[in-house]
Amino acid sequence: MRVLVYGAGALGQAVGCMLAAAGNQVDLILRERFQQAIHKDGLAVIGIFGEYRVAPEAIGLYTDIDSVLAEIYDFAIITTKSYDTAVAVVDLNWIVSQTFTAVSMQNGCGNLELIIDHFGLNRSLGARVITGFEIQHPGLIKITVTADDVHIGGYQEGEIPAPAQQFAKAINDAGLPCQATGYVRRDLFAKLLYNSALNPLGAILGVHYGALGDDPDTRQIMDRVIDETFGVIEAMGETTPWRIAEEYRAFFYSTQLPVTYEHRPSMLQDIENSKPTEVAAFTGYISEQGSRYNVPTPNCDLLSALVRFKERQARKG
Repeated sequence: MRVLVYGAGALGQAVGCMLAAAGNQVDLILRERFQQAIHKDGLAVIGIFGEYRVAPEAIGLYTDIDSVLAEIYDFAIITTKSYDTAVAVVDLNWIVSQTFTAVSMQNGCGNLELIIDHFGLNRSLGARVITGFEIQHPGLIKITVTADDVHIGGYQEGEIPAPAQQFAKAINDAGLPCQATGYVRRDLFAKLLYNSALNPLGAILGVHYGALGDDPDTRQIMDRVIDETFGVIEAMGETTPWRIAEEYRAFFYSTQLPVTYEHRPSMLQDIENSKPTEVAAFTGYISEQGSRYNVPTPNCDLLSALVRFKERQARKG
């Protein structure tokens, strides 16, 4: 199988390394500093799912789309931040052979819809990833925590496209637990609940997830964010695996939070590195849809504004 990973940061490099180690042909489009390090020492993944290594010559390393325009791929995986999805799909459209299936392995909601706009329903898949990936140093990725298998599927509810089955099997066989699903939209909204409750608040306060769950005041804030998010999802006509917010809260505190207790929010890491965050795809998305569907979202509005403030302060140095 031939796979292109576009925007290969921690997640993209890990998935690319594991697929290549399993015998697939993999090309990465990544930043130059990563390219140089991997050219020298190869690419490795360590952590909770074992150890995987590929030599520099066993994986393609490129810094722009122009280098791969003539290549033929089975799958093109987009692992950029959500705010770069629009650029990613435009770039991928320049590939001469438009036979690949595009797969969004990204945070937030709205990415799959944008991919469908460019590649159509039959060539677009979404993936729900609820696993932690960290760059230890260029060329070495650590998988730190996971709350569930990766889920891959298409936009149509109840249907599992053949490419989703093929790609999920390849990911699972490579060592990253993965399954195809007919309900990836439901899974993406379930992840939105989890990310919106934890990521912005953790970034604002500068703490790991577990600290938020241990404190009664932050638990109250997360409870209100969950209520708002659940209300917006229902207003949009979408579903989650839970009938009501109380059911999700019970699962959130008993199952999801404990297994990701030590995880530091990706937004916090972005702010610390003076990078933009994905808040627009989390609480920002809830605020936007709440406004559209007349659902009040005061807590999501506030968290989004505070994250944007911290972003601006970080850029000022």
